[in-house]
Amino acid sequence: MGRDKTDKSLHQKLNAARIRRRARRVSVLVSVAVLVCSAAVDAPSQPRGQQTRAMTLPPGVLPYGNGIPYLVRARQWMGAPAEPSSVPGDESDTSGESGKDEQPREVSLELAHALASLDADADGFSVAVYDTATGSHGLYGNSTYDTASIVKVDILTTLLLQAQEAGRNLTARERHYAAAMIEHSDNAAATALWDRIGGARALNAVNYRLGLRHTYGGAGHWWGLTQTTAADQLTLLRSVFGPKPVLSTDRQEYMMQLMSHVEPDQAWGASAAADRDSGSALKNGWLMRTDTGLWDVNSIGRVTYGGHAMLVVVLSHGNATWNEGITLIQRAARVAVHAAVGGQG
Repeated sequence: MGRDKTDKSLHQKLNAARIRRRARRVSVLVSVAVLVCSAAVDAPSQPRGQQTRAMTLPPGVLPYGNGIPYLVRARQWMGAPAEPSSVPGDESDTSGESGKDEQPREVSLELAHALASLDADADGFSVAVYDTATGSHGLYGNSTYDTASIVKVDILTTLLLQAQEAGRNLTARERHYAAAMIEHSDNAAATALWDRIGGARALNAVNYRLGLRHTYGGAGHWWGLTQTTAADQLTLLRSVFGPKPVLSTDRQEYMMQLMSHVEPDQAWGASAAADRDSGSALKNGWLMRTDTGLWDVNSIGRVTYGGHAMLVVVLSHGNATWNEGITLIQRAARVAVHAAVGGQG
């Protein structure tokens, strides 16, 4: 009899536990349904043919959880605008004459066909391009690369954004370091500003806000070994020079000025794709890996081609020599801008 009462009590407890689990499942399903519907309503419309942004989650984070913060974050990952909005959108800049009547095109397939002959290893380089006039864009390759000195653009973006949000201008010393870091690729200046912004942790935090999902700052003072992708570097450039920049106009112009005045012997790379005498704003990076003796050679920047302001990223590794890497990324940059504006690679 006592045993029957015990069994009955245990059975009631198990039933109660099952009911609670079912209630939690229903709650989760309702949250996810609200999330999907909200994202569908709030997400900006995308031009026909443009690839939908995939849902990307940080390691170890579920797309839902207990409480509103998880729901808000999940909506942002699925494409609804962040609040406050800090991620560049897909809208094109149609204020100028050139390209204002053209429709955005996804040119990744064209890039793949045109670049295949250059990529003997099928993993030697990646390219990303964006036409600010029309919104046309393309991506070739999704590998991860050492940034080398192109991370200096990321460091300065972080510094400028930190100063902007603090309501201050850069100090004279910060401006001195910034000019040396961008125009002359001075490594000591980069290290000083790396420390100033808060190192990899601060860089990663700002990058995540801007939409960079596969870029991670180098450990300690090894900022040149920051890992990134071509897609992330294009997102960074769009954050500064795209239709919805996160920096104020004067800070954009300051960044443009520095990147437009790099030393002449460092003006190769993305600039090879520009119209003659049009000028370019860029930053290059290179390093030789001591374990292999092979070269990483990268270039990111803003160039003018056919009257269109183009954002271009070319990342490469495994080059036998520095010069070989330069030749490769310049050819790839030319192909990319031709494809984005409808030309032949």
